[in-house]
Amino acid sequence: MDISVVVPLFNEEESLPELEAWIRKVMEANQFSYEIVFVDDGSKDKSWQIIEELCQTSPSVVGIKFRRNYGKSAGLSTGFAAAQGKVVITMDADLQDSPDEIPELYRMITKENYDLVSGWKQKRFDPITKTIPTKFYNAATRWLSGIKLHDFNCGLKAYKIEVVKSIEVYGEMHRYIPVIAKWAGFSHIGEKVVQHQARKYGVTKFGLARFINGPLDLLSITFVGKFGKRPMHFFGSIGGLMFLIGMVISLYLGGTKLYALFYDIPAKNIADISWFYVALTAMIIGTMLFLTGFLAELVARNAPNRNAYLIEKRLGQNLQTRS
Repeated sequence: MDISVVVPLFNEEESLPELEAWIRKVMEANQFSYEIVFVDDGSKDKSWQIIEELCQTSPSVVGIKFRRNYGKSAGLSTGFAAAQGKVVITMDADLQDSPDEIPELYRMITKENYDLVSGWKQKRFDPITKTIPTKFYNAATRWLSGIKLHDFNCGLKAYKIEVVKSIEVYGEMHRYIPVIAKWAGFSHIGEKVVQHQARKYGVTKFGLARFINGPLDLLSITFVGKFGKRPMHFFGSIGGLMFLIGMVISLYLGGTKLYALFYDIPAKNIADISWFYVALTAMIIGTMLFLTGFLAELVARNAPNRNAYLIEKRLGQNLQTRS
């Protein structure tokens, strides 16, 4: 199979028939073998009834329904697990992503050998309350991840099947799939300017919570990607540095106090000097961070996937262990 189109959705009953017909038209015009995986994220309208009807009339439609609303990341993760095409295309169900972009996205994956191609909605039809925060988050993500994309959260993306089978998307991590893919070793990431269309039906499903969850998820994925298997390097380094700073201040204060006593010079009690409490706090926090790193290291060393590494290729015969 050439292409799997994964479409997570929530309350999009008006747009589903039009979206399926549009995708089918593009696929048939380009003679692609394909499937459309609709993942209903606990919709309260007639979305699932429409998916059932589409499954009856088209053998290329696959429907998956959640019992309740879990979020877009859960929908994508489930769709990735079900996908069978050698190229996986994701798009939103609200008709703001154009299926006409699919052939070029497919070509970039198969001919230019990109691991992932992300859409860039250069001209957007969203309100300013959405576009300004989006620009801020994209800039922050570029800076933290080193991935030069303009629109990390664009729903229209293309992947090699190996990518979606190798990454885990959870929480609100769908915004940062390119970052997850990079940490998994898929670094050949491209970008394509795509057409963005004004919403035709319904309303947006994302509220103000994304402004809080987005930055927290970015920090989480950056930390896990860099230090997930070696947390002691992070906590131990910062904790050791803070403890050293506190110790140096304490030694200085103690040395000056002993010097004053030895030469009978009037001096304040160490407990009356504010720097003493700065030093004490630094040593306590440093010790706590060091212990946090130590405990995190124990957890990481005992995790069942501690030695789970992605192997791209293997040559030769496996060595057989003799008992």
